[in-house]
Amino acid sequence: MTISVHQFPCLQDNYGFLLHDSESGETACIDTPDGEEYLKQAQAKRWQITAIWNTHWHPDHAGGNEVIKAATGCKIIAPQEVERISPIDRIVGHGDVVLLGAHKADVIDVGGHTTGHIAYHLADQSLAFVGDAVFALGCGRMFEGTAEQFWASLERIRELPAETLLYCAHEYTSANAGFAVHADPDNSALQAYAAWVDEKRAHGEATVPTTLARELESNPFLRADDPAMIARWGGSQPHETFAALRAAKDSFRA
Repeated sequence: MTISVHQFPCLQDNYGFLLHDSESGETACIDTPDGEEYLKQAQAKRWQITAIWNTHWHPDHAGGNEVIKAATGCKIIAPQEVERISPIDRIVGHGDVVLLGAHKADVIDVGGHTTGHIAYHLADQSLAFVGDAVFALGCGRMFEGTAEQFWASLERIRELPAETLLYCAHEYTSANAGFAVHADPDNSALQAYAAWVDEKRAHGEATVPTTLARELESNPFLRADDPAMIARWGGSQPHETFAALRAAKDSFRA
């Protein structure tokens, strides 16, 4: 049995995702950057929204919760930090399981961008919704967590099967590619990936989802334990190399 993922742009650079199980008829919103747009997209697909799965509390990820809840009566499933901006029906954290019909999603702690950030991994579908924890060729800014926490989160993502599709929440890949090539200039896989990104974006096409296999080859933030990255960016521990990369990205201008 497979489930359908409907991806659509919203706000300035977010992606919205509707996850639908045709057998049960259940549909989950993965984050809610724009509640009205989610309702519009679900109506066009003739899908009934039954749940919201938030990854973290930021308004461009949970800001549409109450609009969608009021219109559909759906259940809001989220990490506790989402209570900052929205009521929650079920609080979830690392090791919990959520269901869409018969399909199981494992909740993974990916804190660092925010302290309580989580991801949802559907192993039977080989896909994961990772919010702002990791992007194509990048990762989220470290607003609340520590470098050690964030690196541990990225290690948990790296442990997923290589064929896993990573659905990240923003179309940041062009900018991320510019920094990635600066950070890891001798990486031939990265050079090819960056060229592919340029071609896709020139035609207005999405670069999301990406595959974990591709990110493991090319994403500098997932390679902070690679000897070449340590030699270039320093650090006696991978999280220190990660911290150096993250700080450099924060101030990088192409």
